[in-house]
Amino acid sequence: MSAMGRAARVRVERRLTTARHGARLLDRKQHILADELERLQLRAELARSEWEDLARDAALWLRRSAALDGSGHAEAAAPSEPAGVQLRWGSAMGVPYPEDPQCRLPAAPQTGGSSALAYTAVVHREALEAGVRYAAVQRAELLLAAELAATRTRQRAVENRWIPRLENELLDIRRQLDAQELEESLRLRWAADRNSGNAGRPAQASGTKGVS
Repeated sequence: MSAMGRAARVRVERRLTTARHGARLLDRKQHILADELERLQLRAELARSEWEDLARDAALWLRRSAALDGSGHAEAAAPSEPAGVQLRWGSAMGVPYPEDPQCRLPAAPQTGGSSALAYTAVVHREALEAGVRYAAVQRAELLLAAELAATRTRQRAVENRWIPRLENELLDIRRQLDAQELEESLRLRWAADRNSGNAGRPAQASGTKGVS
């Protein structure tokens, strides 16, 4: 049996074991990512609903306060500094994503106006915080969905292309080794048969022929 053939068989068997192990790991990763993505999708739906409700309320109270106090008072009630966001990062199977964002709101200026204007400022701040939460969970959902799609693609490539190719390569090597082993076995048998045939023949006498 060829030493090169045996070495090739061992090499392909190791690669096949690695490929099958990789497929199992990718399958496990896919299930974990799918579960986490489902959780984020539920959170995103709740966050979207909360943000849309608060955004509608903010728009409604802005119209009311503008009607009562005028647009000048509404503009004066807007903070002069922008809001900030601080993100905490979570992770699922090595994929980082934003979660639980903290919105840093600037201090509201002291302005005159009706209670409607004051409530308008409050509901706008709440709507902004809800919008930040929705944006963060939506971004997390997109990141995990992209990684899940990539994981599924890699798993299909391993299971549908890499593993079958290695299995076929291993089968070819085994067939070649079996053929070599059969050929060697037949050669040894033929040699043994020739040797046994020669051993059964009487040896030819040497010397001169006698006279009767």
